Amino acid sequence: MTRRAALHRVPMAHPGDVSAVASLLDAGTVDPAAVVAILGKTEGNGCVNDFTRAYAVAELGTMLAARLDTSRDAVLERVAMVMSGGTEGGLSPHFLVLSVAEAEAPAEPAGALAIGTAFTPPFRPEEIGRMAQVERTAEAVRAAMRDAALDDPAQVHFVQIKCPLLISERIAEAASRGQSVATHDTYASMGLSRGASALGVALALGEVEAAALSDAAIGGDLSLWSGRASASAGVELVRNEVIVFGNSPAWAGDLHIAHDVMRDGIDLPAVQRALAAVGLGGGGQLGAAESERLVALLVKAEPSASGAIRGRRHIMNDDSDINATRHARALVGGVVAAAVGRTDLFVSGGAEHQGPDGGGPVAAIARRG
Repeated sequence: MTRRAALHRVPMAHPGDVSAVASLLDAGTVDPAAVVAILGKTEGNGCVNDFTRAYAVAELGTMLAARLDTSRDAVLERVAMVMSGGTEGGLSPHFLVLSVAEAEAPAEPAGALAIGTAFTPPFRPEEIGRMAQVERTAEAVRAAMRDAALDDPAQVHFVQIKCPLLISERIAEAASRGQSVATHDTYASMGLSRGASALGVALALGEVEAAALSDAAIGGDLSLWSGRASASAGVELVRNEVIVFGNSPAWAGDLHIAHDVMRDGIDLPAVQRALAAVGLGGGGQLGAAESERLVALLVKAEPSASGAIRGRRHIMNDDSDINATRHARALVGGVVAAAVGRTDLFVSGGAEHQGPDGGGPVAAIARRG
């Protein structure tokens, strides 16, 4: 017997609308016991107080628990839930349901999509955005690779992480024990947590050397980055939830994945290279048939710290009304939607140490033609 990964993309009418996911389970399309992770793009602000993420997680957990005859806590302990807030511009809210099951089909010699998950222990507030988070994330990435039978880091094309952030209550709790935290700015803590998580991926995959890493490097040395990490921070958890995507000749199925790295928010050629690597596109926008073969596009978006894109000024970091990551999601969402001809795309903001400054990784998962 081999393993086979499946990925289904379904819409949501609002952050608590899990009816399309429930329909997959009730129709027998997906076995609820086979679900290993659910990714979601919710229509919140993507900032500290974006409770659309927690709302979606709670509803998904309750729905799965009813079908598995268990508790919601038991579901959330086992299933990685990665909700990314913010569907600015034309991005469409949606869920990506990931499942893994035994299959009688032969393994795919060219490599089929392989998915592995792992979780870190809970982080104390003083560990968020610091080396403890880097090191435990690296351990979890290695564990997820083993879970997916991905023996070589070169087989890994994308690592999606959900990570925690600091809120006033957590900061106060650390202070009550005489501990300091990486920052007292709760929004800044999101970036530090994402950055530490991304550097954990880079460490596990051999993209950076351990000697180059330190507390000061997190959020400080932007020359250190992973070309395969995507991290999203949220208030709804206190651990890192890790999902590794790769291609393995030990897995069956017609899905496969490829990645590239956008050097900035308008790097359309990088998106097209990722699509071409999974057999899609010829330079223009994907046609309807090819667009349907693309089951997921996962992208990171980040406004450059320089305040410029290819030498021309942008105001994303200077807008006091709209958060910079919201601008970046809308910009990159428009670029990638134009490339693939659809808008239900997993574009996540905040790419600290995830690709070069102002850019970010992009991964395409598609069915073979």
